[in-house]
Amino acid sequence: MASGLEIDAQLVVTLDGDDVKIVAVGTYLIINFPSQRVFDKITSGPPKDPNAPKKPKDPHAPDPLKQLNDLALRLGLVLDMRVANKTHVTFGAGQSPKITFNAVLGKIGSFFKGN
Repeated sequence: MASGLEIDAQLVVTLDGDDVKIVAVGTYLIINFPSQRVFDKITSGPPKDPNAPKKPKDPHAPDPLKQLNDLALRLGLVLDMRVANKTHVTFGAGQSPKITFNAVLGKIGSFFKGN
């Protein structure tokens, strides 16, 4: 188990003209996506083939959000994922990820926006 891991860094990653900002101070890490559109694009995974058959979800597959939270806990880090400077999910602050009301509203709003 890691303890005492501290980071001090600033990084800007440009994806299709959108800047994703990553800032770390001590044991706190913030990833800020500029908009819900960019967040959805990054978290949607690789493009899917519309002709490919759908695979059923394995009921025994581990929850990726829980895995990320457990990793943050083991490393002693708190990961704050934000969209437009509003916290959406916090990992490493408890036994499970903390999903905020902003995340719910952002996801609902993204259904009504065009591509």
